Amino acid sequence: MRWPWKRRKLSDSLVVSWAGQSLVYVRARLREDGVHEVLQLGVEHQGSDSADEFAKRLSGLGLKGFDAHVMLRPEQYQVLQIEAPAVAPEEMRAAARWQIRDMVDMHMDDITLDVMRVGGGKVGAGGQLFVVVASNAVLAEVLRFGQTLQWDVPVVDIQETAQRNLQTLLARQDGRVERANAALMMLNEHQALLTISANGELFYSRRIDLAPDFLDKPWQQDAAGAFVVDDDAAQRFLVEIQRSLDVWDRTWSDLPLDGVWVEAGERTQELATWLSKELGFAVRPMKLDSFFPGFEGGSAQARTLCLPLLGVLLRTEDRDI
Repeated sequence: MRWPWKRRKLSDSLVVSWAGQSLVYVRARLREDGVHEVLQLGVEHQGSDSADEFAKRLSGLGLKGFDAHVMLRPEQYQVLQIEAPAVAPEEMRAAARWQIRDMVDMHMDDITLDVMRVGGGKVGAGGQLFVVVASNAVLAEVLRFGQTLQWDVPVVDIQETAQRNLQTLLARQDGRVERANAALMMLNEHQALLTISANGELFYSRRIDLAPDFLDKPWQQDAAGAFVVDDDAAQRFLVEIQRSLDVWDRTWSDLPLDGVWVEAGERTQELATWLSKELGFAVRPMKLDSFFPGFEGGSAQARTLCLPLLGVLLRTEDRDI
């Protein structure tokens, strides 16, 4: 995202998120063969440490003095979709700011926004615009935190576009990048993020609320291989997924959905199998380790939190968002 304080383009070396007093980070090296080798990953909670004590702890992990690309977590911003204002490109942000004034619960002087055309402005999508809105306070806190570790922050990104990059990587491996594909990733125990992309562009994004303990529910198979899920929360989740896919089919009939990938930590394969049975088509796990050697280490929780950051490593520098 081209926030006002984006400084200059630098090669990726460290990708982080800073939210809820927790730092999630991936340090990687871009090899000559174009592969990002993960050198370090983890999650550090500030806890009772002062800001100086926490910075010293992170410094001891070798995280000081990097060009750090920051990914905001979904709770730190909103993604709105509007009709694209009929203005010149250089006036688009100002026009979008006026158009969303009744859609955010903050004073307009207290926000920073960026815009991105749905589908990258491809035929049939040019009339819609994604507007990403974050409070100035959130962004200032992220940058202040970076200053304590002497980071240069050339890019602030969001999880929707990071997820788009990961599903595009998988689609490209299959030789089907021009087709529409969906990715469903668990953000936490409360929300999942569904994105649909084609040709490396984001067309659809939706956050789906999860019932308490959804990921702890049993998705059992009977002797015939059919899933037995009596839980109302699981059924509601299925309904919301199906509703989103139906909206896609109606809206983008010229881009039929080619596949769905899912990521749910240790329950990824189980979720993929369950959704395949219930939705009636193949749903596959997001298997990304082979693209990022070194990422196979770490705890399951750390890997789940760090996984979206890998999408920022794939960021194309000439994108507007």
